[in-house]
Amino acid sequence: MDKMEGASEPRKTQCQETGKCFELLESILDGEIDNSKEVLKEKLAKCQPCFEHFHLEQAIRDVLKKKCTKQKLPPQLAESIRSKIQELK
Repeated sequence: MDKMEGASEPRKTQCQETGKCFELLESILDGEIDNSKEVLKEKLAKCQPCFEHFHLEQAIRDVLKKKCTKQKLPPQLAESIRSKIQELK
């Protein structure tokens, strides 16, 4: 798992712009970037920390989707939330 398919050189082991890169990867996961497949492939092929962060973030999102979307919200709770929102407006 050290090399990505088609990558000719090993990934760098340290990222100088971790925060910026992680923000980019999260934007890609959120679907906010048009050419995301190309950007993602290039980024992950070059940088091990970004590769690891991306896959961890993706796994966390997948678990959250499965755990959070299969349960119905009790109607009383939904109504309580709506009324509190209206009170705050």
